Amino acid sequence: MILWEQFDKNEIYILVMIVITYMAFFLLAKRLPRTITILFLVWGFASSTLFDFTIGSGLLDFYKVNDSNRYELFDLLTYILFATFGYFFVYFYERLGINKKRFIFYVLGWTMVGLGMEKVSIWMGVTQYQHGYKLPYSLAVFLLVQTTTGLYYELIKKTV
Repeated sequence: MILWEQFDKNEIYILVMIVITYMAFFLLAKRLPRTITILFLVWGFASSTLFDFTIGSGLLDFYKVNDSNRYELFDLLTYILFATFGYFFVYFYERLGINKKRFIFYVLGWTMVGLGMEKVSIWMGVTQYQHGYKLPYSLAVFLLVQTTTGLYYELIKKTV
């Protein structure tokens, strides 16, 4: 693992986003039990890592994260950043009282947020597509991850 190839706007963007998202995380009212909070932070980290190691810079190599196809410190920081999004998905799910009738709209909303954040990440140089990959292909990834997260949370709520 290298620290970075060159320290530029993508590394600064990741650091700024980590500060913003973790400040929001610590400032939001604690609506969820600590175990659920930790579980969905890990879920956000794990799901982002899974997709990066399979379709990203892994098996299919459709995009590179940060400056190189080699693993960098800022790749790890990117996954740590994504951890908060797993938590925020569940936090606002509870806060907004999402039910079966509104579930699909909630997932679609978060999918749009994800696509928007990916577009910003492309602009900031965090993600660079290769081998013909395009932003619309991420729609399926976000729909899958958001739906799975919501269904997983519903399962967890029943057991806790």
